[in-house]
Amino acid sequence: MDRQTRPSFTPADSGAANDATARAGAPAPRSRRGWRVLAGLLFVVLLLVVGARLTWSWLNPLGEQTIDRSGPALLRSVQNLSRFEAATGDFQVIVDLEKDAKFVPDAIKGSRTLFVGAGTVDAYVDFTTLPKDAFTVSPDRTRVTVRLPHAELEKPNLDSKRSYVFAQERGIFDRISDFLSSSPQNQQELYVLAERKIADAATASDLRSRADQNTKAMLEGVLKSLGFTTVTVRYDGEP
Repeated sequence: MDRQTRPSFTPADSGAANDATARAGAPAPRSRRGWRVLAGLLFVVLLLVVGARLTWSWLNPLGEQTIDRSGPALLRSVQNLSRFEAATGDFQVIVDLEKDAKFVPDAIKGSRTLFVGAGTVDAYVDFTTLPKDAFTVSPDRTRVTVRLPHAELEKPNLDSKRSYVFAQERGIFDRISDFLSSSPQNQQELYVLAERKIADAATASDLRSRADQNTKAMLEGVLKSLGFTTVTVRYDGEP
């Protein structure tokens, strides 16, 4: 009977097997180099993108730059004000301005604008118009009678920060005209209408009568502090 022969391994063969096993379990050197090259390329691309973004924001070739070349304000004249600002009214109005074209629908030609106008109106008494006999003093200098003109209303002062276009509808032709025009329609007409309506509201209010009362109280306090015990203030038209 033949003896069954077993394969024999030499130490050299054992080392070769271990090397093969190690090479099979570890990644290939080329694969590592490939990932490193890819990561480097991504980092370079990231640097280029960030650099381009910073350069664009710094140069900003399409950005606008505001330069104020206005000269200094010049003092043309000085006037002494001799009037008493007796009251101030704060007003707000909504201007509804509509422009239509005959025989053309509003969607084609026409506009409607809602404008909120806010401003103030001052009521004052002008002391420069007082005649010489406006103050009548008694012989004992204890009584004084003052005759004044009624308060007047100043021109409305529209506040641009609180005045704005609330809503606006325009036809196709109006939109195209504003787009092609070098000076599109401004809001001057809206401001003029708002000032006119505020002036009418101030005239219809009790702002002037309130100013007359405040002026009377002011003069009574000033004249009594000068030693007069009886102060009478009458306005034009009063007996």
